[in-house]
Amino acid sequence: MNLNPLDDRVVVEPLSAEETTAGGIVLPDSAKEKPQRGKVVAVGPGRLLESGER
Repeated sequence: MNLNPLDDRVVVEPLSAEETTAGGIVLPDSAKEKPQRGKVVAVGPGRLLESGER
């Protein structure tokens, strides 16, 4: 997939959470937290200033 974000936007792919704990307990989907970390896939060129510069 080829994404080209506009302005100052960033495309982030969330990293998958651990399926099991260090003790070997399997976590159900309802007990998992939302991912807080991810991999940056694409970055836009930056916003356009009033002077016309980026």
